[in-house]
Amino acid sequence: MSTGPAGGGYRTSEDEQILHRLGYAQELFRAMGGFQNFAISFTIISILAGCLTSYFIAFNNGGPIAISWGWLWVGLMSTIISLAMAEIASAYPTAGGLYYWSSKLGSPAWGWFTGWFNLVGQIAVTAAIGYGLAIFSTSLINLWFDYPNTKEWTLLTYSVVMLIAVLLNMMKVSITALLNTISAYWHMVGVLFIVLVLIIVPDNHQSVSYVFTETINNSGFSGTNFGSIVFWYVFGLGLLMSQYTITGFDASAHMAEETHQASRMAAVGMYMSVVASVVFGWILLLAVTFAVPDTQGVLDAVGGAVTYIWTTSMSETWAEILLFICCVAQMFCLTASVTSASRMMFAFSRDRAVPGHRLWRKVAANRVPVAAVWAIGFLAWALMIPTYWNSATGYLVGTSIAVIGLYIAFILPVILRFRMGDRFEHGAWSLGNHYKWIDVVAIVWVAIISILFLGPVAPTGIPWKDGFNWDVANYAPLTVGGALLLFGGWWLISAKNWFKGPVRMGTAEELEQMEERTATAYEVPADTEYSG
Repeated sequence: MSTGPAGGGYRTSEDEQILHRLGYAQELFRAMGGFQNFAISFTIISILAGCLTSYFIAFNNGGPIAISWGWLWVGLMSTIISLAMAEIASAYPTAGGLYYWSSKLGSPAWGWFTGWFNLVGQIAVTAAIGYGLAIFSTSLINLWFDYPNTKEWTLLTYSVVMLIAVLLNMMKVSITALLNTISAYWHMVGVLFIVLVLIIVPDNHQSVSYVFTETINNSGFSGTNFGSIVFWYVFGLGLLMSQYTITGFDASAHMAEETHQASRMAAVGMYMSVVASVVFGWILLLAVTFAVPDTQGVLDAVGGAVTYIWTTSMSETWAEILLFICCVAQMFCLTASVTSASRMMFAFSRDRAVPGHRLWRKVAANRVPVAAVWAIGFLAWALMIPTYWNSATGYLVGTSIAVIGLYIAFILPVILRFRMGDRFEHGAWSLGNHYKWIDVVAIVWVAIISILFLGPVAPTGIPWKDGFNWDVANYAPLTVGGALLLFGGWWLISAKNWFKGPVRMGTAEELEQMEERTATAYEVPADTEYSG
């Protein structure tokens, strides 16, 4: 909070003093408490979005075991990664988050690549969230009004929901923070309601053996049993459902400049959002899988797998209620993802790394980086244009790009922190000596999934064998590799000469003067206390 003494004037809070040490003025509005910081990451992870919209990925690649056991394994690995990141977030509670960490722990080059992978991942995950919402919304509107349930109309729905998310982000942060708080409760209560309905309403349920031991390989690769190496590769592809869902928890770091007691709350919000999502998500996925009415029907439904399960196992009215709960949750999720991504773009632009940085780093009168919000909305929308030709493959590849981009950005600063050892200066929250094994496990797991999700998703999608069949090709290697060449080439040719990492905005005195002018210009009284 910022308070003025009895005689007036401007005094910085502890949060602002930490931000000053990092080199920045308090430009964004610090109006979020610890729960709200947790809520935005929990909302972006959104178990009512990711694991339901991508359910078909795991069901086709591994079957029920990729859902029941795969979720737990990925949840454990993601928790370890979030703990490794939380310690760094506590030391550097700034909106730049990951690229700032890499710049300070390594060099400007580390910060450059971390920042760009993070930004690309943020855009991709926003796109995937939005398109998943469009799939569910189209299914719901189809049940209500016979709206065409085709890829062309789904893309139109996607355009509409992206626009809504952008417009909601035009509002001041206290309103988006309120939406995230509502969203957290909506997700938790919604999951419990859906689980209860799936237990009581369907007349038939699958056996425990089906949910925990059944294997399915609908990828086209041979192998359906545990003794087959090919099956384990397919099972690995199925983990994309879980790994894609448990992303976005870096939002707690990106919202640090808008959170009270950020050195502790950003760290706690980060790992607790993952833990809560793992618990609630597992319960939800088990309930959905027990309700599977027919295996082949789910396989044939592809992206509409969950809609098929619900409309077939119970009445249409019940299916509509559950779809409505999910669509609202996914709209919360999309809105929060745009918020987080725009803050990352704002911070990266503040340090002059993004073309047109002067535009993207501007904040409006309500302390929102409006231009960055519009940019994220447009770029995320554009990334899903290929779904016009093939919705399932386009969505699968979008999720792959999101996972690879984000987790590479997640792990680069962890590598640097591990390399730094005991010289690392802790914030208010620390792993102690546990960082020695936590960081290693996190690094190894991210290396595995980054290689795995760049692999072919079907036998006819192997380019050196069959050429490119765009219907089944995984073009994530092209986009990720292209991004790496672009960022790397840009760095070698130009950026290394002018990008020096985070740029201090001024001395402590100059930063206080900036904040006082900002408070006056935006009509925020200097003697106002903001509650979290």
